[in-house]
Amino acid sequence: MNIGDRIAQLRIVRDWTQELTAAKLGISRASLSHYEKNRREVGNELLAKFADLYEVTIDYLVGRTLIPKQVLTEEIRSFVDRLELTDEQLLSKYSLTLDGRLLTLDETKHFIAYLRARRSAF
Repeated sequence: MNIGDRIAQLRIVRDWTQELTAAKLGISRASLSHYEKNRREVGNELLAKFADLYEVTIDYLVGRTLIPKQVLTEEIRSFVDRLELTDEQLLSKYSLTLDGRLLTLDETKHFIAYLRARRSAF
């Protein structure tokens, strides 16, 4: 499910019209329609407005989690902000799994290298 699908679904569940929702967000109904149909990309500021309006996390809207209202404590958020996956001590201290199988240190490093390559390609 993509961002447009999620924001449309959240609106429909609340039984809100596009007109009402657009007014709450301060945008036109046509703009909302374009966002819901993925014809226009939602910018960061508007993404935050959608999250606030629907009382969900941005991670939920962008599909990073299936949990709409996952809240991190300040301690966990601080830890995640400092997390650097290239640190071998950290990799050896925490277990990463894929499809129920533990990743080896080499697999984890390859995974990180793959993600870096993908990011640099865009």
